[in-house]
Amino acid sequence: MPIVTIFDPLDQRNIPFMSHKFIFAAVAVALLAGCSKEPAPDLDPAEKAKQIAASSIIVDTHVDVPYRLESRPADVTMATEDGDFDYPRAVAGGLNAPFMSIYTPASLEAEGRSKEVADSLIDLVEGIVEQAPDKFAIALTAADVRRHFDSGLMSLPLGMENGSPIEGDLANLQHFYDRGIRYITPAHSLSNHIADSSYDDNRQWNGLSEFGEEVIREMNRLGIMIDVSHVSDDAFWQIIEISSAPVIASHSSARHFTPGFERNMSDEMIVALAKNGGVIQINFGSTFISQESRDYGDARMSAGREYLAANPQLTEEHLYREFPDIYEQEHGPLPFASLDDVLDHFDHVVALTGGVDHVGIGSDYDGVGDSLPIGLKDVSAYPNLVQGFLERGYSEADIQKILGENLLRVWQAVEDQAAK
Repeated sequence: MPIVTIFDPLDQRNIPFMSHKFIFAAVAVALLAGCSKEPAPDLDPAEKAKQIAASSIIVDTHVDVPYRLESRPADVTMATEDGDFDYPRAVAGGLNAPFMSIYTPASLEAEGRSKEVADSLIDLVEGIVEQAPDKFAIALTAADVRRHFDSGLMSLPLGMENGSPIEGDLANLQHFYDRGIRYITPAHSLSNHIADSSYDDNRQWNGLSEFGEEVIREMNRLGIMIDVSHVSDDAFWQIIEISSAPVIASHSSARHFTPGFERNMSDEMIVALAKNGGVIQINFGSTFISQESRDYGDARMSAGREYLAANPQLTEEHLYREFPDIYEQEHGPLPFASLDDVLDHFDHVVALTGGVDHVGIGSDYDGVGDSLPIGLKDVSAYPNLVQGFLERGYSEADIQKILGENLLRVWQAVEDQAAK
């Protein structure tokens, strides 16, 4: 969304036929107006939040649209009946650069189908852009995001969730870079040939495999951001030691609020990430934000695993699509986190790192099912987050960093490191 340029009466390049007398008269009128006894009232906080969201670059590093559309086709260039993302809602929320998650389920590695599925999902995103080139464009660089913003296009950068599609061949990193992938999460829900997963008790590598170490160095060389969400703590520390460029956590929150939940980041990890120059992008899912929601989610997942074992004809997809409704009938609804709970995670990172430079947005829209917090239910809701920041005393400049500038800085640093 292009920023509106306000006419400057002192800039004669804009008014080549205007006399100096008229220019200074205009300045005098402006100064007198500034001395009025009745200053213009401040904007209502909600309206100011909408204004900031509309005039700032909002980057969300994790939106699971491709996998959603793979299983439930819809036209997201128009309003859709379900899901968390479509173009009209994204415009209403001020979203400019949602990273499309190229997610491959962990089970595909054993089947040898990870690369095939990843390529098909990239094809899907390219199809969205081809269908609506007046609305969307693939972003390959941080500069592309700024250029698209200025021209009124929504950027669709690509992030790969799960490194399984690399399939043990570094040449595939070049392949996916050429296809537009600009961050990769080494592992997802199971340990794979690259790294151990925070969700998997099988720690076959105690962090990274030897090949995984090569992958990290090759990502640095190519200019692909390394995403530490999902990997085990040991893998995180090894990545921080190996990487010559800043790294990101594309959709993680603070473990301080969910003790024992390894998928979130500990205080020590957040501080190390900041020292590395990186950024943690806060996940909005209630089970990432609130311990009460976390406890409910853990119990539901355990019950779901038992349900799948008793019904072997069902797939993993059933666990996330249908089983929550079954579980709710007996145990009641998930206790949703609140907007304030989400803001607490941002505040915590800011306090830990001594400023706003190392935190951003990684909502996990379309990826966390029914668990989104009250006030942040879809991509139209970013102004609610902005209003929360305003009410907590964040400046507009600080809010703009959180909304997108921090991530763009890291992305640019990764590009610059690769250029060396």
